[in-house]
Amino acid sequence: MSSTIAPEQVNQIVHNLHHDPFEILGCHPLDQNGKINSWVIRAYLPKASAAWVIFPEERTQYPMHSLHHPNFFICTIENAQLTNYQLKIKEGDRERVIYDPYAFRSPQITDFDIHLFAEGNHHRIYEKMGAHPAVIDGVKGVSFVVWAPNARNVSVLGDFNKWDGREHQMRKRGNGIWELFIPELGIGTTYKYEIKNWEGHIYEKSDPYGFQQEVRPKTASVVADLNNYQWNDDEWLDQRRHSDPLTQPVSVYELHIGSWLHASSSEKTKLLSGEVEPVQVSDWKPDARFLSYYELAEQLIPYVKELGYTHIELLPIAEHPFDGSWGYQVTGYYAPTSRYGNPEDLMYFIDQCHQNGIGVIVDWVPGHFPKDGHGLAFFDGTHLYEHADPRKGEHKEWGTLVFNYSRNEVRNFLVANALFWFDKYHIDGIRVDAVASMLYLDYCRKEGEWVTNQYGGRENIEAADFLRQVNSLLFSYFPGVLSIAEESTAWPMVSWPTYTGGLGFNLKWNMGWMHDMLDYFSMDPWFRQFHQNNITFSMWYHHSENYMLALSHDEVVHGKSNIIGKMPGDEWQKFANVRCLFSFMFTHPGKKTMFMSMEFAQWSEWNVWGDLEWHLLQYDRHVQLKQFFSELNQVYKDQPALYTRDFEEPGFEWIDCSDNRHSVVSFIRRSKDPNDFLVVMCNFTPQPHSHYRIGVPEAGFYTEVFNSDAKKYGGSNMGNLGGKWTEEWSFHNLPYSLDLCLPPLGVLIFKIDRSLTNAAVNKA
Repeated sequence: MSSTIAPEQVNQIVHNLHHDPFEILGCHPLDQNGKINSWVIRAYLPKASAAWVIFPEERTQYPMHSLHHPNFFICTIENAQLTNYQLKIKEGDRERVIYDPYAFRSPQITDFDIHLFAEGNHHRIYEKMGAHPAVIDGVKGVSFVVWAPNARNVSVLGDFNKWDGREHQMRKRGNGIWELFIPELGIGTTYKYEIKNWEGHIYEKSDPYGFQQEVRPKTASVVADLNNYQWNDDEWLDQRRHSDPLTQPVSVYELHIGSWLHASSSEKTKLLSGEVEPVQVSDWKPDARFLSYYELAEQLIPYVKELGYTHIELLPIAEHPFDGSWGYQVTGYYAPTSRYGNPEDLMYFIDQCHQNGIGVIVDWVPGHFPKDGHGLAFFDGTHLYEHADPRKGEHKEWGTLVFNYSRNEVRNFLVANALFWFDKYHIDGIRVDAVASMLYLDYCRKEGEWVTNQYGGRENIEAADFLRQVNSLLFSYFPGVLSIAEESTAWPMVSWPTYTGGLGFNLKWNMGWMHDMLDYFSMDPWFRQFHQNNITFSMWYHHSENYMLALSHDEVVHGKSNIIGKMPGDEWQKFANVRCLFSFMFTHPGKKTMFMSMEFAQWSEWNVWGDLEWHLLQYDRHVQLKQFFSELNQVYKDQPALYTRDFEEPGFEWIDCSDNRHSVVSFIRRSKDPNDFLVVMCNFTPQPHSHYRIGVPEAGFYTEVFNSDAKKYGGSNMGNLGGKWTEEWSFHNLPYSLDLCLPPLGVLIFKIDRSLTNAAVNKA
């Protein structure tokens, strides 16, 4: 190679026009008569007035000379065995010494990695893309890799180069992947990518694969290493790996971290821990600061554990720009939001959840992303992650963009992202947001605002295939986890395995049940006799999917009122209706999800800017309702009949669903043990019934294991004095029957006491 270089080549570097600056910059051997015994070193240093090449081990330095441009330097070194050299740079009155990034020519990503990524099949692409601390030739630094196939040039920006895109220009590899190793950078470095399109427009973008971002309103990515945290949840993961969540109790406490509780005061802590001391509402002053992940571990985990929930579901914790949002406008898919701490802090929180027997579900948003300038929108100067056609690529109602699932690399980005949260953060499930918006091309679009698929239909075939790929891989890599679809349409087989043609989720939110229940419970009890179908209809279709019954954040916002505010009647009846609703929910087949604040009957709608109304826990009714949920969860977990056969027809049997005149239903729940069953009675009106007869399958003493009307919950304390003996009176096509007292707006659970029954038989 000649030591000379053309002015045009220098101009390409100076004006950031070269797709591979390694061809010009760095060290290059000079071939003389077939032997290499000298080298030429070139550097473009935009702020330097002078530069030298240094060999630290030899304590020698060689001056560099300007060539074709005052900031383009060159030096020829003869008869040298080139080792890691350094550049000494003079910038004004300041001198500094750096390693030349263009001396590190080794590829940062292999051709095989690029091949898999182009196919859409690199399941751990997050270990290659993004910013990763690395050691090359004994020098520590950070490897940067980004996909921007339509960019003319890409540079790395940061404090280390004063955000000057001329200094660290990247090299383009196959399939539009750009890479560069920058020595002497480390964990905590802030950076972005400067992307220039072919028209010369410049975009400064956060790293799509960045593991951390700056605290808003700043938007730079931060170099992080996710492999340093020492996990202590091996026992939990092993148990999860060998379990089937569909046959386990799943009771989910859904929450938004930023509005559950702000930085604690002593009064809040006492109320939260149950050390209830009266606090004047007028004295209640929520602190402005968010809880950190560490503080959340200290306060949320004991609270959820006391209430008995099996899982916590976090509204999206991936990085998003606006505090007032619920997190569904994601700008950092691989970065947990820095509002509450760094990645290791979140790992600690999840680790502590597992050590306390609580699973963690994270809301995941693969359906759309916001238009913020630092995010994925128009990433490389083209519609890269989204569709170019707004009829496919934009949700106008939400002001967001739709992922292009037909592009392999975009699909790979999302598939790997789902696996990433399980791999690096040990989460136990994802709830996939807005699945219906992904599955239908005409979702929230008027006539003429959407285009059909290749068969003339409205189904988004690419999105359906993407979801199948995600779920198939998810359960292959992480057996025992949950993948939950928020899907509100009649799309078939959402929770069926992919090998049967299903979408592969193992649970689907039952939106029909939710609407039926809220419509039913919001009406005056006298009118409920005309709407018995609201209670019974769900069992007509229940076995078509694996359903999760959810009363979520969507039901306590936008003027809908909180749950207790939806209930009719005076205050006593409102609380009784809440207990009745949730008792029916927990005895109905299906897994359970409920949103924060419902457990103590917050009156106001959810306010994303403030705390929950914790001051209500100074009042008896609210404390009693909290105790109700704690004991309801315990009964749910203690009785296998309530969860082991949720999705099997033998797990549920109506005793009587036709007594609409009294608005009463009764049914049997069965476990896999044929001798283990529960009898459930539900009275949906304030009218008690002193002699209400129902049929039961076996003779004996039926213990009243749960009564939602108990005095300790704030009820009227009507019941059956602990249980009832059967009578040999055939009823409801069953050989025996019970004469029961049904409390107002009450739900009763009975279980046959076999020891007492057998003792009575033996005595007889």
